Amino acid sequence: MNGIEWWLGCGAIGAFVGVLAGMLGIGGGAIMVPLLASLLDAQGIARSQILHLAVGTSMATILFTSVSSVRAHHVRGAVRWRILKQITPGILAGGLAGSLAAGSVSTRGLALFFALLVYAVGANMLRGHTPKATRDLPGPLGMFTVGAVISGLSSLMAIGGAAMTIPFMVFCNVPPIQAVGTASAIGFPIALAGTVGYVASGLAEGGLPLGSLGYVYLPALAGVTLASVLTAPLGARMAHSLPTKRLKQAFALLLFFLATRMLFRFWA
Repeated sequence: MNGIEWWLGCGAIGAFVGVLAGMLGIGGGAIMVPLLASLLDAQGIARSQILHLAVGTSMATILFTSVSSVRAHHVRGAVRWRILKQITPGILAGGLAGSLAAGSVSTRGLALFFALLVYAVGANMLRGHTPKATRDLPGPLGMFTVGAVISGLSSLMAIGGAAMTIPFMVFCNVPPIQAVGTASAIGFPIALAGTVGYVASGLAEGGLPLGSLGYVYLPALAGVTLASVLTAPLGARMAHSLPTKRLKQAFALLLFFLATRMLFRFWA
C-alpha cells in the first residue's frame, strides 16, 4: 500500500466513524478496529501487534471525535452533564484497569473477546422495550460500578462505550436523544483512561513500528482524527432529524458483519 492509499484509507475510516459518533454517540471503535487492522496488515506490520495497535489507536481517536460530537449536541441541549459527573470516577478506574490488562491478552483472545462482545451489543441494539416509568438512575455507588464495568469492557474493545451507556440510560428513562448526547461526553473519559493504559502497556513491547507511542500508531491517529472531527457535527445534526431507531438497527447489523469478519481474519 502506497502513501496516498494509506491516507485515503484513514480519511475514509475517520469520515464514516465521525458521522456515526455524532449520530449515535458511538466512538466508532467497533467499526474502526477491524478496518484499521486491515490497513495495518497491508502495511506489513507484524500480525502479533496489529490488533493491539488497532485497538489502542482507535481508543485515542475517540478523544478527538468525542469533543467534536459533544459540542454539536451541547448547543442543542442534549447533554446531561450531571450524569457525566456521576459516572466519570468509575469510568476512569475501569478504563485504566481494562487497558492495562489488554497488553497481556493474546491477539486471538482479544479478537474473540471483541467479537463476542460486539455480537452482544448488536443484539441488544436490535431489541426494543419500554422501561418502567418509575425507574431512575442509581446512586453514587451504583453509578461508579456501572461506569467501571462499561469502561473496563470498552477499553478492551476500543469503543467509546455508547453501545452500553445509551441502553443503560434509556433503561433508566433518560430520553433517547439526551442519552445519545450524554454518551458522546462519556466517551471522552473512557477514551482518556483507555489511551493512557494502551500507551503505558505498549511502551514495554519491543519491535513496534516507527511512529508508535506505545500501542497508539500516530500516523493512523492523525489521518483518522482529522476526518472524524470534521464529520462528527454532521452526524449530530442528523441525529436530531432522522429516526434513530432505524439507524441503530442498521448499525447493529453492521456490527454483526464486522465481528464475523474479525473472527475469520484472526481465527481462520
